[in-house]
Amino acid sequence: MKINSTPTPLVRLASLWLQRIVELGLILMMGVSMGADAGGFGLSGAVMSWKEEVLLHDGQTIVVERLFNLGGYPALESRERATLDETVTFSQPGTSKRIVWKTDFRDSKPEPNSLNLILLDIVDGVPYSATYPAGCIAYNKWKRPNPPQVLFKYEDDQWKRIALAEFPAALSKANVIVGRPASSLLQPYYTVAQVNEQNHDISTPEYKTVLRETVKGGEGLTSCPDYNSRQYRSPKAPLPMKPRNEQQNKQ
Repeated sequence: MKINSTPTPLVRLASLWLQRIVELGLILMMGVSMGADAGGFGLSGAVMSWKEEVLLHDGQTIVVERLFNLGGYPALESRERATLDETVTFSQPGTSKRIVWKTDFRDSKPEPNSLNLILLDIVDGVPYSATYPAGCIAYNKWKRPNPPQVLFKYEDDQWKRIALAEFPAALSKANVIVGRPASSLLQPYYTVAQVNEQNHDISTPEYKTVLRETVKGGEGLTSCPDYNSRQYRSPKAPLPMKPRNEQQNKQ
């Protein structure tokens, strides 16, 4: 008995469609890989990057490059990915020297980190930056400064933390985008006016101004619980527990 091995039209059509699906899948995989390398969204995370103008205290303007490495979504209802780290790069005016400012946002790391940049400026050829800890965990890592900000000076090719008294008095207001824009509204370039617009709705003073006096109370970082206090380190139960037999008698 001779068996006809010629595929039927239906089988040939199904085979053709399967081939097309495989080809389309390969194209999509290549596109995702290229997007991740080029600064787009990838399977293992995402990258946000843009350039923005920074108005210095003396009226000069420099352009900085900002890049955020992003992780997954913190919760099911989250619309934005969590920030893993941020890198800010700029050239010092009048020179070809490139300066990098970077911070990590992983709270699992024990060292002080997680700083939000609010100001970047240059005084007498020396770069300065002003930041604030991004959340209560970071605030406690930085030993609860009050005013609740962390200040730096670029010296000997590295950023060194300095006291408020060393920070130039001419530097006071935020001149960079605080945080990052919504990913759906991200632009490749922001002018000085657009930077100010991005910061317009920030109401907490310590998030947009270099404070020179101690904050008392308030709704910002100074209201964070002190996790190193006796209240949180004591092994004693926070609420008294009633004896089991007393609870049973009331039932």
